[in-house]
Amino acid sequence: MTSVRIKKLRQKFAENNIDGYIIPKNDEYFGEYSYPDKLKFISNFDGSAGLALVLHKINYLFVDGRYTIQANLQSGKLFKIIEIHKKPPWKIIKKKLIIGYDPYCFNSLNLFRYFKNNFHLKPVYNELINLKKIDKKNSKFYLLNKNIIGESSKNKINKVLTFLKKDQSDYLFITAPENVAWIFNIRGKDNPHSPLPNCRALINKNGNIFLFSDKSKTLNIIKDKNFRKIKILDESKTNYILYNLKAKKIIIDKLSCSIAYENILKSRAKISQRNDPIYNFKSIKNEIEIKNIENSHILDGVAVIKFLNWFKKCKSRLTELKAEKKLEYFRKKNKKYLNSSFKTISASGPNGAIIHYRATKKSNRTIKKDDIYLCDSGGQYKYGTTDVTRTICLKKQPQKIKNVFTRVLKGHVAVKEANLNKIKDASKLDKLARKYLNKKKLDYPHGTGHGVGFFLNVHEGPIAISRGYKKRIEPGQVLSNEPGYYKEGSYGIRIENLIYVNKMKNKVFFKNLTMVPIEKDLINYKLLNKMEKNYLLNYNLEIYEKLQKYLNYEEKFWLLSQF
Repeated sequence: MTSVRIKKLRQKFAENNIDGYIIPKNDEYFGEYSYPDKLKFISNFDGSAGLALVLHKINYLFVDGRYTIQANLQSGKLFKIIEIHKKPPWKIIKKKLIIGYDPYCFNSLNLFRYFKNNFHLKPVYNELINLKKIDKKNSKFYLLNKNIIGESSKNKINKVLTFLKKDQSDYLFITAPENVAWIFNIRGKDNPHSPLPNCRALINKNGNIFLFSDKSKTLNIIKDKNFRKIKILDESKTNYILYNLKAKKIIIDKLSCSIAYENILKSRAKISQRNDPIYNFKSIKNEIEIKNIENSHILDGVAVIKFLNWFKKCKSRLTELKAEKKLEYFRKKNKKYLNSSFKTISASGPNGAIIHYRATKKSNRTIKKDDIYLCDSGGQYKYGTTDVTRTICLKKQPQKIKNVFTRVLKGHVAVKEANLNKIKDASKLDKLARKYLNKKKLDYPHGTGHGVGFFLNVHEGPIAISRGYKKRIEPGQVLSNEPGYYKEGSYGIRIENLIYVNKMKNKVFFKNLTMVPIEKDLINYKLLNKMEKNYLLNYNLEIYEKLQKYLNYEEKFWLLSQF
């Protein structure tokens, strides 16, 4: 099927006067989970990040280090797989080709970064890959109460107006749905894993606001008094409004403002050098949001502990898909659970080395007693987003594997216990996480941590723990802490908790949100120092104290056995 789709796409090159066509992962809302997924349709690759370039005689699929194994398995027959950070498209193709792209699905930052001026990039406004959009029933937007969110929409709008005044800008064009969701305290059902409302907004310095969306989705929110002053327009009116703006300076979201919209705005005003300030505002969670997130992690911890107890004692044949479904079953037992925050990674043995592996009927492995099993999963709860990875075993493992696991654990603990008063930027946290692996010339090809939203995206900018991230972590931010190690064809190891930055009496430190014990049968305790051993003991005591009342006798006994 994939080869037929590529052939049909190439047949459209001549009529559009192009030599090739770029297919991104994202849709026009630049979300992580696009609806529909054109990249998967054309390449069969279903990872969360990637870029395809189809030419007359050759196809390229560009991915990052997390996805090279997966991309080769899913797309290697028809696409040449390239690690994009090592060899971006402009380094691969030397000819001056005319490359077509959908101007509503690319921002200028990424297009220039990957293609520079080596090509003639031609916007193609008609659909070359025409997939039907999924019509989601009951996808109306809904409001979150101030008691849940901790801050009124009015206060958030005032923050933006203050920012506009400082920047001497006339407008902010908000194109990321998660940022619109934040400022108006709304959520939606336009994404399979995040409660996103697909919409955009335009705010001027005087507080006049346009909201662009499918108007049928806004019927529940327009009744609220806070929306009486907001002009809600169908998204088809966006271009008309932008063309008719009278402004000197405009702030756009450089991460999700398409080239199509940016070009319209460039013709009307100067584009500010500042980015959408909502990313930074949103990353700092208030006390009520943190409390809700903590409560969600208690509910999630109960589900995962019930799953781990079941997994360890299961006597029948275990497969990756069976384990995945059982974990979902335990989460669904709680009425506050809505859906998964991403597609679960249920990976045994060699599949664990595929960093973002997803089990399918075709790839589904029987989990053997000798296997290391890696499970990375999360949930959306009323109200909070979770993400946890545990690597576990069913029998005693070789010392070599236990040593690697313990080095991953030492890095995990080092991040959690880091002195945030002294560490000035997050890249130093990344070094701490890799320190004990690097001593043995081992490493992992992904960042150590990503930001997490409040009942929004499980992967949220602008914060991160990675080599390239130089900013300081700030109180109120929620991040993942997930060092790992992957041996291709053999196993994968990752330990992930969500943590948040707390501040008390001028001391800044990380606190764990995730309440799930770490696999003791994979630890070589001889490699741990006194601080690390105390950390594990105190962590397990905290888990037991907070969760024991939700567990039955057998589950409590199992949890105590992890001490």
